[in-house]
Amino acid sequence: MDLLKTLVDKGLRREMPTRDEALAVLATSDDELMDVVAAAGRVRREWFGRRVKLNYLVNLKSGLCPEDCSYCSQRLGSKAEILKYTWLGADEASKAAAAGVAGGAKRVCLVASGRGPTDRDVDRVSKTIAAIKEQNQGVEVCACLGLLSDGQAERLRAAGADAYNHNLNTSEATYGAITSTHTYADRVETVQQAQAAGMSACSGLIAGMGESDADLVDVVFSLRELDPDSVPVNFLIPFEGTPLAKEWHLTPQRCLRILAMVRFVCPDVEVRLAGGRELHLRTLQPLALHLVNSIFLGDYLTSEGQAGKDDLAMIADAGFEVEEAGTTTLPRHRADALAAGPCGSHASQADGAAATEAGTAGGCGGHDGGGHGGGCGPCGADVAPAREPEPVGATAGGTKAGEGSHADLVSVRRRGAGTDLPPNA
Repeated sequence: MDLLKTLVDKGLRREMPTRDEALAVLATSDDELMDVVAAAGRVRREWFGRRVKLNYLVNLKSGLCPEDCSYCSQRLGSKAEILKYTWLGADEASKAAAAGVAGGAKRVCLVASGRGPTDRDVDRVSKTIAAIKEQNQGVEVCACLGLLSDGQAERLRAAGADAYNHNLNTSEATYGAITSTHTYADRVETVQQAQAAGMSACSGLIAGMGESDADLVDVVFSLRELDPDSVPVNFLIPFEGTPLAKEWHLTPQRCLRILAMVRFVCPDVEVRLAGGRELHLRTLQPLALHLVNSIFLGDYLTSEGQAGKDDLAMIADAGFEVEEAGTTTLPRHRADALAAGPCGSHASQADGAAATEAGTAGGCGGHDGGGHGGGCGPCGADVAPAREPEPVGATAGGTKAGEGSHADLVSVRRRGAGTDLPPNA
């Protein structure tokens, strides 16, 4: 396909595709799917080889959120039967983080539900960061605490936070239909605050909320313009008790097309396969490794993931390798730009790369702090195994994706990561 040759050439030059080219990737047929994966895989290997970075979520505070994000099991008014607890202490959180590091994780992501942290919350998280770094040499720590107030990003950076996650989630045009208690602009501002403080920015999206192809392209183009270092791609987990409980639009093939489009638009950034991968990609998960260079190990915030040992086996069986602790994830030009500090961020990364279509350049990244995160034991230890997922696209009665109830497919996480917390403590 001429389209794919063009996209590969642009990806190898870190050049922006056009909107029409990005839309065309999403419109490819199933007959063309393997060609799409192979083409995007060339771009992925150019910048990241066959390395897969492992990330581990520690849910510091679960549920009890005053925001109304429609996708989130922790939202205001949610009836989802999830684990709810207030702040974990630094020792508990550090114990949970150590479990992930023992399983091979390079980055620990500290997530807390809520609109944003108070100054006292920042103090708590700062102590947790210190405890984790003291006990785990060289581990990266990413904080995901919601909207930041003035000075909080700087305090987190001073405490040792390497990165900050805050996802855009969906396009600006559709954001108001998903959330009403804060704005798309609020999210953009928080990512920019993290960058200005010298932290690596992580910001991504959630696919499967009923958005159009144009919405998906819009949010990914916005991410490239915002220029985070990592982009998590979440696939909606439709929790019963949330407004999006019946949104079952994804197939494994569509998920792969979305990941390929993200890779073409953001060729040299850490693209992370995040929440919902087991549910929607199912047996095609290994193919996604040809598109992404990063995954979460184990469970998510409020739902069970694939056992860690199965993740490690999948990576090895697909011919990839777990990225070692001493390896720099980002390509040299991005790593050097980040090390240079907040002045200009990654603006220099586009040296010689043509920025087409609205003149944007940069990358994308992130994991979701809403309904898609949480930790588990090393290699799946102390985690109840996820239920075997049934095909979402068709049931025994021939139901198509999006029809009927799928509540039995979502396995809710029932214990605090690395803690003795009982369900709904």
